[in-house]
Amino acid sequence: MQPTIDLQQLQALLQCDTLDMCNVLDIIMARKRERIKKLHAYAITPANSHNKYWTTYFKCENKARQLIRGKTEDELLDKLVKLYEENANLDNLTFNRLFDEWLEYKKAMTNSSNTIKRHRQHYAKYFEPSILHSMKLSAIDTFVLEMECNRIVKEFNLTRKAWVNAKTILNGMFDYAKRKKYITDNPLMDMKITVRYKQVVKKSGNTQTYDTDELETLNKYLDMKYEETNDSVYIAVRLNFFLGLRIGELAALKPEDIVGNQIHVVREEVRDQEANLTYVVEHTKTNRDRFVALVPQAKKLLQKLGMDGAYLFERNGERLRARQIEYVLEKYAQCQGIEPKRSHKIRKTYASRLNAFGVPIDAIREQLGHSELSTTLSYIYNPLTEDATYSMISDALDGKKVT
Repeated sequence: MQPTIDLQQLQALLQCDTLDMCNVLDIIMARKRERIKKLHAYAITPANSHNKYWTTYFKCENKARQLIRGKTEDELLDKLVKLYEENANLDNLTFNRLFDEWLEYKKAMTNSSNTIKRHRQHYAKYFEPSILHSMKLSAIDTFVLEMECNRIVKEFNLTRKAWVNAKTILNGMFDYAKRKKYITDNPLMDMKITVRYKQVVKKSGNTQTYDTDELETLNKYLDMKYEETNDSVYIAVRLNFFLGLRIGELAALKPEDIVGNQIHVVREEVRDQEANLTYVVEHTKTNRDRFVALVPQAKKLLQKLGMDGAYLFERNGERLRARQIEYVLEKYAQCQGIEPKRSHKIRKTYASRLNAFGVPIDAIREQLGHSELSTTLSYIYNPLTEDATYSMISDALDGKKVT
């Protein structure tokens, strides 16, 4: 057990001239160890049957991380105390060191290597050239943040959405710093962006969805290719217009996910770009499963599949990857001599068609697996042709049809 002492005890010992300096030094070192344990970003691994040392890593600014070992936890922590004191006073924690520490924490909290990569890219682009990069955390207040963040938005001519993406880093860093008690107040809470964001024109349904004519042409192509090849990849694309799944969710479907008039969406394919690997994880992007309606047209498509493999869509006994499904849309566009519309446009088409035919927006949100209704609203476009749109407007405004 670590020795403990409070200020009143210390004052009493000083007055009585019975102060044991060795005891005081032990107390000071124990306090330092506790502080280091809260600050240290890397995991501390206890000794075990395979390794008789306690181990961790330490990273100096602009240097590779180094392995630190100790025969006991206290010995390891004593080495860390010395390293931290030699390389940077704990009271002089800088913005860039906080970013490194937060990113290590974030790595342990996410399954997506792409998220970590994106954070690094955004930091390097927006914050590394900024005065914030080398500033002490204690010197950064709301006004410093406000000036720098407004400058970044203005200099890079960012849209509101682009700034929200960049600000994710700041939100994470300062929330982490407050929870670790490096700061008492989050300076980001009262910060305001007063410069104008870059204005963007909302894209039209022509580019964001497959309209009724395009969908008819695409479906004929998919049916023809399936008849020629018996390749389930063409059924996968066709089916997703009735499911609206993320491409990774579609590629990870299994026969047992079909439950009556619904499909249970519980897993997805993910891609590790750094390792150039794809694999299936037993959760969705939002870490929540959901049930998607399986309409009669979708059931007819599923009847064409053997469903005797581990996954719903296979080729030669191997699960079809999301990239192979995406390639079908690229090949179709090439054959038609048009710009390809990616698989994400299928989700937007699905949402837009449901909306056009009166399905409640919250029901659409649930089908898509969105947490926020605002996200679902950003998926809604006009999926109808110009003639069909005119006909619906005419019907809506025809006084004879009003009852």
